[in-house]
Amino acid sequence: MAGILAWFWNERFWLPHNVTWADLQSTEEAAFPQAEDLYLAFPLAFCIFMIRLLFERFIAKPCALGLKVQANGPQKAQPNAILEKVFTAITKHPDEKRLEGLSKQLDWDVRSIQRWFRQRRNQEKPSTLRKFCESMWRFTFYLYIFTYGVRFLKKTPWLWNTRQCWSGYPYQPLMPDLHYYYIVELSFYWSLMFSQFIDVKRKDFGIMFTHHIVTVTLITFSYVTNLTRVGTLILCLHDAADIVLEAAKMANYCKCQKLSDLLFLTFAVVFIVSRLGIYPLWILNTTLFELYEALGNFPALWVFNVLLMVLQILHCFWSYLIIKAAYKALSKGKVAKDARSDVESSSDEDEAAPRSKAPHSTVTTNGTSGANGTNGYLTGATSSEEH
Repeated sequence: MAGILAWFWNERFWLPHNVTWADLQSTEEAAFPQAEDLYLAFPLAFCIFMIRLLFERFIAKPCALGLKVQANGPQKAQPNAILEKVFTAITKHPDEKRLEGLSKQLDWDVRSIQRWFRQRRNQEKPSTLRKFCESMWRFTFYLYIFTYGVRFLKKTPWLWNTRQCWSGYPYQPLMPDLHYYYIVELSFYWSLMFSQFIDVKRKDFGIMFTHHIVTVTLITFSYVTNLTRVGTLILCLHDAADIVLEAAKMANYCKCQKLSDLLFLTFAVVFIVSRLGIYPLWILNTTLFELYEALGNFPALWVFNVLLMVLQILHCFWSYLIIKAAYKALSKGKVAKDARSDVESSSDEDEAAPRSKAPHSTVTTNGTSGANGTNGYLTGATSSEEH
């Protein structure tokens, strides 16, 4: 294991020429980032997750109920043993042939069976209350960490001149505020890596999972190699849009449609300006060109830049989806459902309740379709992206 670690952390790969890991050991005169510091992220990620549970239970939920956010989930499908067996053991989306067979077996018409399966699928979705609580937690964290990042960065020279990111590198002492900022951000993204399997699942789950992996990798390697100055710029830049996004979601769950649309359009502007404008012209410019001019070429430089380019590709993909949603908002007067909505919105297949062949088998109309029809907003990651 020691041999593998020594091979992986090869100085000639990760550090500029004539620099060794021994040069970056902390001394009484100056502290530098140490790989051991990253172990703090795991217990802190657990603490953040526990804080989230308490926050959602004792703060977000009372706020949601006070704002009259719908507490109940989608209406449950009528109990039926045969259809339930098909749903759980065979398929949640029966094809036409299976629908016809079930229709003959139950003496229901096909549309009634389709309605039952829609209701049963919707039954597994989270309630609006749960989605509001999740968004309020993320809004609160992003607002806190973004505010902290801005207060920290406005006192640093590299915010105003990105060439300062490389001045004296790698012998840049680790400031306590920077250390705290980095570890909290890393802990938060580790918590997202695990909680995303129990959070509200959205259609771009795979893309967001990729985003979180890239983000954790960038934060980890940039900390160990002391590329923390440019890292703080990236973190702060990505948190800005997520605040507005989560606010737009909360307004939507409260059925404040005009406020929700206004916030979403604000989010679209902030996201596109920050991710397609500032990020490539400010961040990529300094990592691709100014870093090379200051330090020359070394292999890890290209690893970081490839990961940063992967983020830019995700930015372009999400910007495309955001522009589509914003166009619909402007042309139709409200934000339509987009690709970051829940896995299957209960409104996307809404139709008049069909009549059954037998009076006793009439399937009830899903009463939650109106509540969930516009809950789809893009997260950056997602949102966080970082991001």
